Amino acid sequence: MTTTFASVMLQAQPGGGAMMPIMLVGMIVVMYFFMIRPQQKRAKEQKKFAESMGTGDKIITTSGIHGRIVRTNEDGTIVIEIDRNTNVTIERQAISMEMTQAYLKRTGQTSASSVATVK
Repeated sequence: MTTTFASVMLQAQPGGGAMMPIMLVGMIVVMYFFMIRPQQKRAKEQKKFAESMGTGDKIITTSGIHGRIVRTNEDGTIVIEIDRNTNVTIERQAISMEMTQAYLKRTGQTSASSVATVK
């Protein structure tokens, strides 16, 4: 009887041999489209937003500081005025795109440039 069982086990085909690489590739594709690609897109939009800021635009930093851009420096920093005679130098990447756009939406402005003309 043991010979019958052993011969049956030897004749059985291994199941799902080709399925493992397909599942692995599928998981990588799903990770790319749901995690990596949106993050790259968001980073590109943030960089474009930070580069488009100009003097006079009202912004919000990632730490929540509200201010108006007074000057842009060549080294990638900007000077913002947070109160009369109170200027702070920050990195250009410290401007929060999401918070600034939410602020513009809440105040009824359409772009950061139009905020600069309103006093």
